[in-house]
Amino acid sequence: MYVCLCNGISDKKIRQAVRQHHPQSFQQLRKFMPIGNQCGKCVRAAREIMQDELMQIPEYQEIA
Repeated sequence: MYVCLCNGISDKKIRQAVRQHHPQSFQQLRKFMPIGNQCGKCVRAAREIMQDELMQIPEYQEIA
């Protein structure tokens, strides 16, 4: 599913970037992909996807 229509970024691309780079914040995620830098309507969904994917990573499960 496309999350950011302005830049053509899907939930799969966000999940892949989170698994690969382990961003600590949404700002760090934005360093790896241009998400939320135009209209901003995707920011909430992208944050939720990022958090969901981080919870799937074993080292983050222990912190939560």
